[in-house]
Amino acid sequence: MNISEQEQDIVIVGGGISGLATALALRRKGIKSMVLERSETLRAAGVGIIMQPNGWRALDQLGVAAKLRQTCTEIPSGVFISVAEGKCRESELPLGKGELRCLKRMELMKALAEELPVESVYLGCRAVFILLDPLTSNPLLQLHDGTLIKAKIVIGCDGVNSIISKFVGVNSPKLFSRCATRGFTYYEGGHSFGDKFRFYSSNDVTLGQLPVTDKLVYWFLTRVLTSQDLSDAKKDPAYITKASLEAIKGFPEEIVELVKNTEPNTLYLTELRYRAPWDLVRTKFRKGTVVVAGDAMHAMCPFISQGGGASLEDAVVLARCLSEKLKQAAEGGGKRLVEEALDEYVRERRMRVFWLSLQTYFIGLAQDNTSKVKKALGIAGLILVFGDQTSHTDYDCGHL
Repeated sequence: MNISEQEQDIVIVGGGISGLATALALRRKGIKSMVLERSETLRAAGVGIIMQPNGWRALDQLGVAAKLRQTCTEIPSGVFISVAEGKCRESELPLGKGELRCLKRMELMKALAEELPVESVYLGCRAVFILLDPLTSNPLLQLHDGTLIKAKIVIGCDGVNSIISKFVGVNSPKLFSRCATRGFTYYEGGHSFGDKFRFYSSNDVTLGQLPVTDKLVYWFLTRVLTSQDLSDAKKDPAYITKASLEAIKGFPEEIVELVKNTEPNTLYLTELRYRAPWDLVRTKFRKGTVVVAGDAMHAMCPFISQGGGASLEDAVVLARCLSEKLKQAAEGGGKRLVEEALDEYVRERRMRVFWLSLQTYFIGLAQDNTSKVKKALGIAGLILVFGDQTSHTDYDCGHL
């Protein structure tokens, strides 16, 4: 920005999937917003994103589902493959009821961004500080270049390390004991994996593999986190490939080749961070007219692939709650009604994201071979609390 000060009604901090979806949901309700993205270009944190039935319901509400369905293959069934001593044992992998596809993250972001006015997304704008104006109680945002933005509402969609979530009182995310690697592998003549979701498991390693198109395959791998994974090596494609190949020794040859032939610029290694389920129950998530959504609210490990879908749900619910109250606010009582709208949004989302986070937490414990107690607790929790481990895909966030 080349101006010293701006006044805005609604400012969304973060131009990832959550921020763009929130801006689009508001636009569909006739509400303008400004999106601030710290990067100079729109970029995706990762390569692929598994979209389950609940996510597609939200995308339908946002009006971009039909366009996105043309970019990816529907996946009707799954196979669980246990790998031990070089031998594979197959069984059915339950996927839940409804539509499952794997999207390119950038395709999703482009589809959302293309529906927004160009002038509503500001790139290269990093929010560094937020406070409430002592006179008006409205949020004041300071950017890295000194720009001061006076807003009526601020929505933090700025990810796991969100400055907005810290402001509203959300605890810092915790580091999990595993890491995740993701990548795309392209097959010029077409791949032979068909339209199934294949999930391999062996000791401390799990690997999922899904078709995006008949020529493109997305894969993800989780394994024990090492000190090297927290260093600059995690940005080196050669290290990521080597570490991944070491992890999948004994896996079928076609999976080894899948990893070997991954396009280097699509490899992505990250440590896993999460917000504890019990924190989601007791945290307020709102301070004045400032609220959070997406990973800023409910960062979770990717074990049930719901981080993206839950963020899209957030967008639909938040826009619906705000639009209903903003209509009333035109007749007076603006700030009070906005706070009521944000509280209604938090109430509606709290238990949904709690159960998602709790399920991922139990799965993480069940995969932890460093502690028999933790592993037993995770397995018991899944059996006792989540008898149907695909029921999270049944959720419907409702209409805009």
